[in-house]
Amino acid sequence: MSELFQRSKWKKRKILLRGGPLPGIYRLRQLHMHWGATDDKGSEHVVDATRYAGEIHIVHWYSKYSNYADAVRKPDGVAILAILLQVGKNPKPEIKRILEGINAIKTKGKEAPFQNFDPSILFPANRSYWTYHGSFTTPPCEECVTWIVLKEPIIVSEDQMESLRSLSSKTADEPHCPLLDNWRPLQSLNSRMVRTPCQ
Repeated sequence: MSELFQRSKWKKRKILLRGGPLPGIYRLRQLHMHWGATDDKGSEHVVDATRYAGEIHIVHWYSKYSNYADAVRKPDGVAILAILLQVGKNPKPEIKRILEGINAIKTKGKEAPFQNFDPSILFPANRSYWTYHGSFTTPPCEECVTWIVLKEPIIVSEDQMESLRSLSSKTADEPHCPLLDNWRPLQSLNSRMVRTPCQ
C-alpha cells in the first residue's frame, strides 16, 4: 500500500495504482463523490453501523486490458479506492482542490477536468484499508471491482458539504433540484470476504 499512487514518468504522466491486493498496474479513469442530505448519511460503505457524510471514489482500470470498456467486462478489471468523508472543524486542506471545481459543474451534464491532479493528496495520514471483491454501485453494477476502502476518514467542513448539496440534479435550463442522497443503499455481503492486510 505504500506505493499505491505513483506518477509515471512515461505514457504522458499517467496516475497509477498498484500494490496491496492488486495483481498489476491500474490506471486512473475518474474521480466522483457520493453524499447525503445530512451529515449522518451519504457514504456507500458503513463501518460498525456508522455511515459517513460522504465518500470519494477514485476509479482505475487494469492496464493489461486494451481499454476501460474492455476492463469492466473482466472480474479483475477495475479497482476503486474509497475515501470516507467526516464532517469536522479542521477540514483536510487538499479537499479544497476538488471543491473548487464545483462552480463549473453546478448542473447535470457538466464535467470538471483536473489538470495535474494527484489523487494521493486526498489520502488520510493512516493508509490502512479494507479490501474485497464487489461491484460498481451504479447500474449496471458490473461485478469487476476490487474495492480498497481507507479506514481513516478525511475531514470536510459543513460549508464544503453544503457546496456539494447545492448542485442541481437538473440541467441548466431546468428548475433547480438539489442533488442529494446519491448513494446506493447498503447491500448484503453475499458471502464476500472483507480483508485487511497486516500493517
